[in-house]
Amino acid sequence: MTVQEAVGQAERRGTLTRQRVLEAAVDLADRHGIESVSMRRLAQELHIEAMSLYTHVRSKDDLLEGMVEEVMSQVPVVDARGGWKGRLRRAILGARATLLRHPWTPGVIETRVAPGPATLRQFDTVIGILRGAGFSLELTHHALHMMGSRLLGFTRELFDDSPNPDPQAAGEIARLLGQTHPHVAEMALAATHGGGLGGCDTNVEFVFALDVILEGLERLKDAA
Repeated sequence: MTVQEAVGQAERRGTLTRQRVLEAAVDLADRHGIESVSMRRLAQELHIEAMSLYTHVRSKDDLLEGMVEEVMSQVPVVDARGGWKGRLRRAILGARATLLRHPWTPGVIETRVAPGPATLRQFDTVIGILRGAGFSLELTHHALHMMGSRLLGFTRELFDDSPNPDPQAAGEIARLLGQTHPHVAEMALAATHGGGLGGCDTNVEFVFALDVILEGLERLKDAA
């Protein structure tokens, strides 16, 4: 390393912050996937030595937790307009819109032991909306379990139903499936536009399920 390079690295270390490290890590994951995020690769992105990162993050786990918090801090604050269902819907769909911009986030959230402050803010928002609407603590507790990860903006599909790029092959799969599992084949064919097994619009399904949950919660609240 030349003297000039050493001076340049020293200057970068002097201006580097934990926030800058997390922003760079999130950007790296957005561009190349969470698998691309390593201390070495991140250091290269920041043009510093890998060991310099440990001044700002204690470990890879600390980095991942910080990345989740960085993303969750982008979830918009819900204003007080409208009734509780509208506000809760906006809170959850706001989180979903944020996670759709960072699609690797749900997988990392599921590996975390405890939520950080930004994630807790989302829980607090949801609980506050429910309690402010008159939900009892018991019913609020049930509601949180009912919504699960949905209140953070994501759910896990049971299977990968990405569209088959070959419509002819997809149709043949559906035909063969129909011989042994006719109801599954019927649903698969009805839920696609290509005449064969195809993918669902997960965002449409997310919103549909959310609205069903909200309607159910309203009935429970009114019956309490």
